[in-house]
Amino acid sequence: MNTQPTQTEALLTPSEVAALFRVDPKTVTRWAKAGKLSSIRTLGGHRRYRENEVRALLAGAGASLPEQRGPANT
Repeated sequence: MNTQPTQTEALLTPSEVAALFRVDPKTVTRWAKAGKLSSIRTLGGHRRYRENEVRALLAGAGASLPEQRGPANT
C-alpha cells in the first residue's frame, strides 16, 4: 500500500525496520509486498516505512507478520 506521508511523520528504511525485528531487509520488503506492512515510495523508488506503524507491530510482537524464510536460528 503506497500512500503519502504527513510532513512530520518519521519514516524508516528497510534496514532500520529489519534491525528492529532482527530479520533481513529482504524479509521486510516481502512483508510490504504481501501487504503486512504498508510502505511509501520515495521519488527514487525506495521503500520507507512509517515509524509509528512499525513500532505498533513491534509492540504486538509482529504476530500478524509471516515468519522469516531461511534456516532457523539456533
